[in-house]
Order: sequence, then structure tokens, then C-alpha cells
Amino acid sequence: MCSERRKISTFSAMESAIQTVVGVYLKSAKGKGSLGDKDFQGLVNKQLGNVMTGTESSSAVKEMRKGLDENKDGKVSFQEYMTLIGYVANTLSEQRTAANNTPAS
Repeated sequence: MCSERRKISTFSAMESAIQTVVGVYLKSAKGKGSLGDKDFQGLVNKQLGNVMTGTESSSAVKEMRKGLDENKDGKVSFQEYMTLIGYVANTLSEQRTAANNTPAS
């Protein structure tokens, strides 16, 4: 009798984070290839409100979307979304580095 072992996939913290970033985009895009205005607004409000300022302002989020929209099609593609994720990650890294380098009083 052959016994099959089921390979259980375990992800590292980095792999899980990447899975989450992709999953949030796909869920927000609702099966479409890009995020429209309302989809982008919802993603930013629900997912980035704790790490970004101005997410409660629909006009600020609209301007953010326009700034990310490199091909000017009125939507945010996955690559354009990754520009935002890179910006947020870089900003958080800089903040944490600065906090770690601040001498204790």
C-alpha cells in the first residue's frame, strides 16, 4: 500500500506578506484587471488608513489615484498599485530607521 504524503505549504513572513498584497489587490479589483475610482478608494480606506494620512478625504485619494495612473487610463493597474505599496513600505522603513537612530533623552 502506497502512502501519499500531503505537502503542507508553509509560507515565510515575507511570502505571506506578498500573498496578502496580491490578494488585497485582486479582491479590491473584483475580478477586473485594474482598480477604478471607487475600488481604489475602498482599498485605500480599508487597508491603508492606519499608515497613510488623508485617506478619509475622497479628493485626496482621487489625487493619489491620478498620480499613480501612469498610463492615464483612469484606473490603477497592479503595477501602478505596487508603486503605492513601494512608497508606503519605504516611508515606514524610513520612519522606523529614524526612530531607532534617535538618541534616548
